[in-house]
Formats: sequence, C-alpha cells, structure tokens
Amino acid sequence: MADLKYYDVLLSPTTTEKSMTLMSDKCYTFLVHKDATKIQIKEAAEKMFEGVKVAKVNTMNYDGKLKRRGYTKGRTSARKKALIKLTADSKEIEVFPGL
Repeated sequence: MADLKYYDVLLSPTTTEKSMTLMSDKCYTFLVHKDATKIQIKEAAEKMFEGVKVAKVNTMNYDGKLKRRGYTKGRTSARKKALIKLTADSKEIEVFPGL
C-alpha cells in the first residue's frame, strides 16, 4: 500500500461529455492515483474542496491500450478513474472556476 498524501490522490478532473452532464447531479469524475483506495479518495475530496461531503465513491481501473509502431509493440500507461457522488446538502466542486 502506497503512502499517499491527500494532495497526491486526485490528479485531474475528467472533462468528457458524459462527465459534464453528471455534474448537474453532483457526480464528479477524476483521474486518481493508481494505488488510491475509495477511503483515501473520499478523504482527499473532502480536504481539498471546502464544504464538500462525499456520499459514495466508485472506481474503475483501465489497462493500457496496446499500440504498435511498425514491429514494435507497447502499451500506453494504465490509469484509474473515480466517480465521486456528493450528498444533497454538500457544496458543489468548481472544476472550472468562474463558469
């Protein structure tokens, strides 16, 4: 188990069309550290964003895609994604400040 600090857990928000529509339901999608647990993700979100209360965390592990360049084969890096659902009385996370 990795010794992760809360600021190392959440790497970046995911800005896809589906994740943007989920933001209206207080669901936010983040790329997270590969070794982070659901408890660490919940604590990191509550510490990094003031007034946020996390109700539920779902995680998804993605293997790297197989890529080729001529005869050379390789894989892209693996990643982990977390879907963070906030409580009804929680403040919203401002992914894009000023919007």
